[in-house]
Formats: sequence, C-alpha cells, structure tokens
Amino acid sequence: MAHQLQQGMVAPTFRTVDFQGNPVSLESYRGNKVLLAFFRNSACALCNLRVHHFIGRHPEWQQKGMRVIAIFESPEESMHTYVGAQQALFPLVADPKAHLYDLYGVETSEEKVKLTLADANTKSFAAEAEAAGFPLTPEEGSNFNRIPAEFLIDERGIVRLAHYGRIVTDHLPLEVIDNFAAGG
Repeated sequence: MAHQLQQGMVAPTFRTVDFQGNPVSLESYRGNKVLLAFFRNSACALCNLRVHHFIGRHPEWQQKGMRVIAIFESPEESMHTYVGAQQALFPLVADPKAHLYDLYGVETSEEKVKLTLADANTKSFAAEAEAAGFPLTPEEGSNFNRIPAEFLIDERGIVRLAHYGRIVTDHLPLEVIDNFAAGG
C-alpha cells in the first residue's frame, strides 16, 4: 500500500484504458488541471450520484481547462451495466485489481464503512441517489470497504489537494472543485 499523497507532491503518473478501451494517461493531461476521482465501484449508488453531479458540471469545468478522470474498483462488464450507462464525457476507468488505488494510497477501511452506515446523513444521500435513479445496488465481488478519494492536480502534475474520505460520503465540496477549475 502506497503512502497517502500530500499537497505539493508530484502526482504519480499512470497509463491505462477507460472501460471503452480508449487510452488514458495522466501525462497526456499536462497543461490542464485534473480532477482525479477514486470511487468505490460502478454499481455504488452514492458514487453514481457523484458522477451525475460531475456530468452536470463537466462542460463548465472543461471550458475552464479542467479534465476529469474517474476510477472504479470494478470489472469492465460492471462498468457497462452501471456507471457507464450515464454516458459521461470523461474517462471512466475500470481498475478491478486496484493498482491505481494502491498507487495513490486510497484506503480500504471496514471501520470507516461502519461509521458511514451509522452517520445520520447517509440515509439522505442514499435517498437523493435513489431519487436520481441510482438505487442501492450491491456489486458482486466488489470491495465493500473501499473509501473514496479525490485529487486536484495542477497543469504541471502537482497535487494541489489530496482528499481522502473520512467516510464513504465524504467528498470534496463541489464548490472547492469549481474554484480550482476557475484558477483558485
């Protein structure tokens, strides 16, 4: 397991393909800001809701020179069935063996999942996801204890913000990402 990244570190580079087979390389995004988001799995209702929010903001982010890469600890087949159905205009990467998760120090924590289930806000997030058309759906064989993480990476490949979720529902506020996209 890699150590967690800190602000000011160079983001580890990687080459992979998205779930449709298109090449994705972090180096090819130099000159652009990048939101690199690690999700749980492609069937995760809360993850799908988050992707739905990203899709809504993506045109504005892209206009400001920020790109998005979303990683899921899921096999490619699941990606087509679940999150891929959202037709995101940014790469959705299947990483079923969690190589990129390890590279970025994204953790697995049974304790944090228990805290999520006990958190008062989790029910309202789940209800919002359900209302948006993303019912709670278990993905067979997925890592139930995966905790999401998000990284804001600048044009030179430097991590400007590394956000490791305290619980499953803990993400960067969209306003923070908007500010980063706008040059903040």
